[in-house]
Amino acid sequence: MALTRAAKASYCGPKQSLARSHLPVVHMTDTADRDVWVFGYGSLIWRPDMPVLESRVARLDGWMRRFWQGSHDHRGVPEKPGRVVTLIERHGESCEGLAFRIDSQTAHDTFAALDHREKNGYERRDVDLACRDGSTVHALVYIAVEGNFAYLGPASNADIARQIRRSIGPSGRNVDYLLALADALRAHQIDDPHVFALERHVLEGSVADG
Repeated sequence: MALTRAAKASYCGPKQSLARSHLPVVHMTDTADRDVWVFGYGSLIWRPDMPVLESRVARLDGWMRRFWQGSHDHRGVPEKPGRVVTLIERHGESCEGLAFRIDSQTAHDTFAALDHREKNGYERRDVDLACRDGSTVHALVYIAVEGNFAYLGPASNADIARQIRRSIGPSGRNVDYLLALADALRAHQIDDPHVFALERHVLEGSVADG
């Protein structure tokens, strides 16, 4: 499989304006002295790397998961970025993922680590989630809003898959990120046509490459 060729998209630079959603940015002082829920919709689903008290399958309404965010620090490099997921605000859409409950005693260290992990254009936002078990939780989520400095935006599934197959960064191959996400979604019986369509494109392209 030819998975290390250069991706065509380039780093868009820190001067690009940052689009704002209606969700407020959440600061560390807002999480003191209480357990905190964190919504994971990408790599947090299969690799949370944080102490978790419990997790629930949960849905965020009004947002959709898309491979529209550039990865210049994990699954690509500045001159050849990969693509990872962010949430795009869209009326009538929804995104399922996992809600993780974090102990208030470990929240400060946990969010320091998450802030570093999600530093490439993501901000903490405050959301309400509907859990599959019928409960609702108030949670924090990391969103790279449209127009952030690392934002790549929409492209055809074929073009996105091609870029994913060719990208690699300090955290490994971009294709492994996509395939791990698809597997994790299936394990939790979460359907996402966008992710599964990209998975098909990547696997079909790998077969074609021999």
